[in-house]
Amino acid sequence: MKAIITGGAGFIGSNMVDFLLEKGIKVKVVDNFISGKMNFIEHNLKNPNFEYEKIDMKDADKLKESFSGDFDIVFHFAANADVKGGTKYPTADLHENVITISNVLEAMRVNDIRKIVFSSTGSIYGEPEIFPTPENAPFPIQTSMYGAAKLYGEGLIQSYCEGFGMQAWIYRFVSVLGERYTHGVVFSFYQQLMQQKDKDVKELVFLSDGTPLKSYHYVGDCVEGIWTGLNKSNDKINIFNLGTDEDIMVKDIADIIVDYLGLKGKVEYKFGKNSRGWIGDSPHIRLDISKLQKFGWNPKLSIKEAIIRTVDYLKKNEWVINENYFREKN
Repeated sequence: MKAIITGGAGFIGSNMVDFLLEKGIKVKVVDNFISGKMNFIEHNLKNPNFEYEKIDMKDADKLKESFSGDFDIVFHFAANADVKGGTKYPTADLHENVITISNVLEAMRVNDIRKIVFSSTGSIYGEPEIFPTPENAPFPIQTSMYGAAKLYGEGLIQSYCEGFGMQAWIYRFVSVLGERYTHGVVFSFYQQLMQQKDKDVKELVFLSDGTPLKSYHYVGDCVEGIWTGLNKSNDKINIFNLGTDEDIMVKDIADIIVDYLGLKGKVEYKFGKNSRGWIGDSPHIRLDISKLQKFGWNPKLSIKEAIIRTVDYLKKNEWVINENYFREKN
């Protein structure tokens, strides 16, 4: 197998790169290296099965050229993942998530690449009424630019499968934690605490009132789940939720981090006013993962274990917390 991984220098993408290379699969990373990090892939530079190319995926012609070379499959992870910034930068998801998936599919069509793995999101369910939320749940009103763009991507992929004989594996993730994690609530809490190292009493600012129930899963479990679905399900269009059988209150995430860092009694919580941290933030996310579990996949780490793994990674790689993941957008 020869695989292209868009966004392969990012958090989930780079973990997928390592996973595939360990299986002897040839991998080409295509990334613009704006949010992706060379640090995440540089250990693979001497691997003969690895190559990378810096490309802006909004450049359709360059992308078509990059996809030439008898590739079998595209893993499309490249995206603007700034859900919170959707209303501040209303066209960012159009440019980074909508136009890019169109360009990716066209580059695949022109180069006769028939298989795509797409990283979608549980955000497409908006604020559902069914928990855990199954893949066939009715779609409510879209509440975020990010979720709407990902839903468009799913639809476009499905139409290319029908129109051009392609095959797709679409994964709707809950939030992912683990090594190379660069943004999100665990990152924010840890970053805040580290920026107040010298204070006897630290303040932890919440965007919400601390009550939202969220689900998370470990990046290692995520890539294993992707691989399981890819190898065990062979329909034209294969759609899976990816997550855990748990959810957790945001306040409890803070408690785990504070306790693990030995700061119990030394941190004051400053809560927001409501159960949504921002416009488009869902107060409850928990996905039904039983469809993928039927193929033998199960998450190995609990949410608490994934949080601790993430904190350990951030402690060992403090350069990450000084990076600005979400750039200013046009």
